[in-house]
Amino acid sequence: MSEPFGVYVHIPFCSKRCDYCAFATWTDRGHLQQAYLDALVADIVAAQLPPVSSVFVGGGTPTLVDPDGLAAVLRSIPTVDGAEVTVECNPDDVTVEMYWTFREAGVNRVSIGVQSMVPSVLASLGRTHVPDNVVRAVDAVHAAGIPTFNLDLIYGGAGETLDDWRATLDGALALGPLHVSAYALTIEAGTPLALEPERHPDDDDLADKYELADELLTAAGLANYEVSYWARPGHECRHNVLYWQQGNYRGFGSAAHSHRNGRRWWNVRTPERYIAAVQSGEGTEAAGETLDAETQRVEGLQLAIRMRDGVPVASLNPDGLDGLVETDGQRVRLTRAGRLLANEVSLRLQ
Repeated sequence: MSEPFGVYVHIPFCSKRCDYCAFATWTDRGHLQQAYLDALVADIVAAQLPPVSSVFVGGGTPTLVDPDGLAAVLRSIPTVDGAEVTVECNPDDVTVEMYWTFREAGVNRVSIGVQSMVPSVLASLGRTHVPDNVVRAVDAVHAAGIPTFNLDLIYGGAGETLDDWRATLDGALALGPLHVSAYALTIEAGTPLALEPERHPDDDDLADKYELADELLTAAGLANYEVSYWARPGHECRHNVLYWQQGNYRGFGSAAHSHRNGRRWWNVRTPERYIAAVQSGEGTEAAGETLDAETQRVEGLQLAIRMRDGVPVASLNPDGLDGLVETDGQRVRLTRAGRLLANEVSLRLQ
């Protein structure tokens, strides 16, 4: 069987930028959408890809563009039988008809940007959707027959209490998700959130909320398989696992990243430049780097320690890490407490 190979497609358009977002997205380039989708198709076809094992369409807001146009992009990507094909979705945008269009183009997994089920917390994050639209979006997943869906959550927003976070988790679990991603709110330079220290999350509060998430999600039958990911057996996100295992993938679209056997590169950042580069036949790459063998090895361990299977016992000195790691004699894995300090534990890798 051939090695897994993934494709990431970046959709850089948004109707509103969230206060915490530092991604390459724009709210004033809607007039470029069709030209951008056309450029994606042309770029993908020219790449002469082998059949890929996973596709992930992210953003930005993929559900903001014409569904038929995005379906054309997906159809231009050759896939193996049983490939995982995911589209990130904004709960305000989706309809059953949109999901049908996606499904007919091969989509078998959607990731819904929930963030919170508490209106005041959504407002503090700069989100525009309401919790009722999350319920509607999940109902549409079932109506369209898409087999797997993820709910994407963020904890640590300004004013969010532990009870608020519990309400979000309970509300999400009531929808029967097969996968949940729960991310601690992080402060990114250049965002509105970065400029307001009074809205920054507290580390102890984040730790309490992570522990609550792990407790409730695990009790509901979703197993943690990476620090921020929980899934029912068989519903792990194969595309994200590809990243964590240093697999090869190709990124299409503005600012999209690629990796191939230790070389990684990234595309020009703006949609205008990406469209122009494709139309002129020039390369879309902005810059890149090649990792030496030792850097690849160390990075591989830093990624692996975050995963359920951990790292070989010889790779980590456990002295002084009581309660943070556990071992079966062959592998060392993070405990729940260790997952809270994954970056610190990774400094002990050897």
